[in-house]
Amino acid sequence: YDTVLVAGVEKMTSVSTNMATEALAAAADDQFESSMGLTFPGVFGIAAVAHMQKYGTIEEDMARVAVKAHKNASTNPFAQFQKEIDLDTVLNAPKIAEPLGVFDCFPVSDGAAALILADIDTAKEYCSEPIRITGSGQGSDTLSITNRSEITMFGSTIKASKQAYDMAGVSPSDIDVAEVHDSYTIAEIIAIEDLGFFPKGEGGRAVFEEETSLEGSIPVNTSGGLKARGHPFGATGIAQINEIVLQLRNKASGRQVKDARIGLAQNMGGTGGTSIVHILEVD
Repeated sequence: YDTVLVAGVEKMTSVSTNMATEALAAAADDQFESSMGLTFPGVFGIAAVAHMQKYGTIEEDMARVAVKAHKNASTNPFAQFQKEIDLDTVLNAPKIAEPLGVFDCFPVSDGAAALILADIDTAKEYCSEPIRITGSGQGSDTLSITNRSEITMFGSTIKASKQAYDMAGVSPSDIDVAEVHDSYTIAEIIAIEDLGFFPKGEGGRAVFEEETSLEGSIPVNTSGGLKARGHPFGATGIAQINEIVLQLRNKASGRQVKDARIGLAQNMGGTGGTSIVHILEVD
C-alpha cells in the first residue's frame, strides 16, 4: 500500500474512576505491583522522590511543568484544559502520591486523532506541505520497576531516541520542538534528560529557567501535553505527531515555535516498559 490511514481513539469517561484506574493498571506489572497497590501515580511519585534526592530537583520544578502545560493548552482549541493555572494552585493542590499533587497528574480523557501516511510521491500529489518521518526508534525495558536498577531514567527512551537520532542523522541539539510523554510532571523532566536535551539531573533546572517554554532553547509539549491537552490513551501518540506536524507547517497559531524545521515525538507505555520516538522534518 502507498497510502495508510492511522487512527486512535479512547473513551474513558463512560466508566467510573475506579474502573478506569483498574483498566489502566493492567498496562503495568499487574501481577506483582499494581495488584498490590503500586499504581501509576505511586510509581512516578517514587521516581520524583528519587530524582529529588539524587539531583536536588524540587517540587516547584515539577509544578512549573504543569503551569507551562496549561499555558500552552490555553491556545490549543483541541486541548481538554484551555485555562491557565498559577504556581500556587499547583503547589497547594491535594496530594495524589507524594510529592505529586492533582495538577501533576494526567486527567481522564476522551479523544481521537488520525493521520495519513504515504510515500513521498503520493503525498506530494495531495499535499503541498508534506512532512517526512526521517527517524524512528523503539526501546524496551522490564515491565516491573522492581527489576530495574534505576528509576530516575527510562532506559527504553534512551534506546529509542538513539535509534531515531541515528536513523535521521541528527542530534538532540538539532531538534526545534518536542512532544514528550508527560503523564506526570516528573515524567517530562526525566524525558528531556533521557532524550539528551539536557544532562542527567538538569531537567528540573531547565524547566525552572524556562528552557522548555515556547521561547526557550527546546520548546516541549507545545500542545499542552498529556497533562493539559489530555491523555486518551489510544489517541495520545497520534495527537503528539499531529502537534509536531502543525508546528513544522507553521500552523500552530498562538503556540507556534519560530522557524521549526525538525520535531520529535516520544510516547511511552507501562511505566517505561516501552518507548517510541519519531523524528519529523520539513520536506
